Parts: sequence; structure tokens; C-alpha cells
Amino acid sequence: MSEMNEYTPELFELINDEGEKKQFELIDAAEIRGEQYYAMIPAIEDDDYLNADCDLVILKCIEEDGEEILVSIDNDDEFEVVSAYFLERMEDALNSFEDEDEDDE
Repeated sequence: MSEMNEYTPELFELINDEGEKKQFELIDAAEIRGEQYYAMIPAIEDDDYLNADCDLVILKCIEEDGEEILVSIDNDDEFEVVSAYFLERMEDALNSFEDEDEDDE
């Protein structure tokens, strides 16, 4: 069996402000400045995954009433730092993947 078939995404069901539930796939997680953040994309729910909307969603983990919840980042400066971090990691991963492809040729 190929590695591609062995991959099982980590999915989260999130509820937006309107109470709608949607599945998201975890792409990356990191602790930045002592806070935990998660980078996710909407889970692909149909066979047309090549044309699917894959906007990156970055959420912060906070504790509320003794429970961990994921919330949007309201502070613009905090969002800039965290999004730059995740985008750089994604770019590095993509470059690493492209380098592996070139080595295989």
C-alpha cells in the first residue's frame, strides 16, 4: 500500500458564529510566544478536490470554563506574526517536497 493511501487527516468539527458546523483538516500546529495555534483548511467533502476552496484558517487555543476551545485571532499584530510563521513553514515544506521530486528524476 502506498504512503498516500495510509494518510488519515486529523479532522476537527468547528462551529461558526451562526451555529453552522463544518469539518476542517489540521495542516499544522505550533506554540508561538507561549500560545498554541492551529492552521487548518476546510475538509474536502466531495470528489472535486482540485477545485475546492482551501483558504487557510488559523485559530488560537484558549481555555474557557476549564475547557480548551479554538477561537479566531482578533489582534492584527498577533495574526500577522502567527500567519507569517505558518506560511513560512508551508513554503519550506513545499520547497522540500519539490527538492525531493527533483532528486527522484
